[in-house]
Amino acid sequence: NLVDHNRVHTGEKAYHFDICGKPFSRNSNLVDHNRVHTGEKAYHFDICGKSFSRNKSHLVYHKLTHTGEKPYQCNYHAKSFALNCQLVTHKREKPYHCFVCEYQIMLT
Repeated sequence: NLVDHNRVHTGEKAYHFDICGKPFSRNSNLVDHNRVHTGEKAYHFDICGKSFSRNKSHLVYHKLTHTGEKPYQCNYHAKSFALNCQLVTHKREKPYHCFVCEYQIMLT
């Protein structure tokens, strides 16, 4: 919901896990964290039998290791990535790109 989403920007962490006291900005993250303590693995991949406890995105990424699919493509290179966060990292590595001559540079 929007209230939980706004907490991401404000840094407020309204949800606290009873066992370890770890704070979370979203209730869904609290629920996922509970699985760390219970050992429950709610996200199961039928093809290989592997299961994941914390986050559905781990399951989605694991499925891509089986298919080899890389749906996130760099606009400037012939590089593709399985995860959007990998593409974002790639763009940060070479953020300055000349559209005339294809020159790229990373400033340190």
